[in-house]
Amino acid sequence: MQEIKNDKIKKDAKIAVLCGGMSSEAEVSMRSGKGCYDALKRLGFENAELVVVDKNIAETLKKGNYDYAFNALHGKYGEDGCIQGILEILQIPYTGCGVMASSLCMNKEFTKRILSTCPDIPMAKSAFVRKGDDVMEKTKDLKYPLFTKPVCEGSSFGMTKVDKPEDLKAAYELAVKYNNDVLVEEFIDGFFVTVGVLECEGKPFATEILEIRPKNEWYDFEAKYKSGMSEFIVPARLAEDVTKHVKEVAVKAFETAGCRGVSRIDFMMKDNIPYLLEINTSPGMTALSDLPAQSAAMGIDYDHLVLNILQSAGINK
Repeated sequence: MQEIKNDKIKKDAKIAVLCGGMSSEAEVSMRSGKGCYDALKRLGFENAELVVVDKNIAETLKKGNYDYAFNALHGKYGEDGCIQGILEILQIPYTGCGVMASSLCMNKEFTKRILSTCPDIPMAKSAFVRKGDDVMEKTKDLKYPLFTKPVCEGSSFGMTKVDKPEDLKAAYELAVKYNNDVLVEEFIDGFFVTVGVLECEGKPFATEILEIRPKNEWYDFEAKYKSGMSEFIVPARLAEDVTKHVKEVAVKAFETAGCRGVSRIDFMMKDNIPYLLEINTSPGMTALSDLPAQSAAMGIDYDHLVLNILQSAGINK
């Protein structure tokens, strides 16, 4: 277990817990934000405030005269570098990843391009399809089944498993409603695992690995956020050497993408090989979210997880 202590942020600091926002994940973010806010209060940060983000957030932050921002936003404008840029301009130290890493990791295609510089980070074969492209032509070299994903979206919005070519166009049209760019990947017939990466005194470390067995065919929105729709197994049922390797790959991806503070790395496991799916730079912090469960399994309870993330405020300076 990593020792989590508060040696940086004063208890009387005014902290804006940013939540809600203008993305499709606003409802989830509200739940994450409320959980983090309650934890900060329990930890003695009496001047923490829950700040619901809208298009007037810059003015709200200026008027609030906040010392720090705790980012509990998910998706567009909150996880893609936008809110990070506003906070940089306002000179408010904030938790988690900076502008560059947030923007990069929100885009699944460009994440893959950066991580492809590391041959020891396995990823599924894929095709990048822009709006207006011929999706059939772009994906002609891929083997079915496939997954269609909006390039910049979270919580499995707009994702579809495609078993045969005649269903691809409809799946693509659904994905393109969310983003103009779509990632089409070969489906890996394995099982889903996810591992958090946190920092202690500037050094990244992996949490326990969480294995998820959804009751639906794959880990969709319902499986993620509806109680009882997924079986969570932590630590994951992996051999000791495989566990070590997955954690090493997660930390390597975290560092390669320029992440700081906190992230969650998702993989599909097949034949003991961790195929990286994506990096989440602002992981869910609800009662059903993965990161709190992963951290608890290594002895970091929810409140101390929040404290650990809080310590990352300002590290992007």
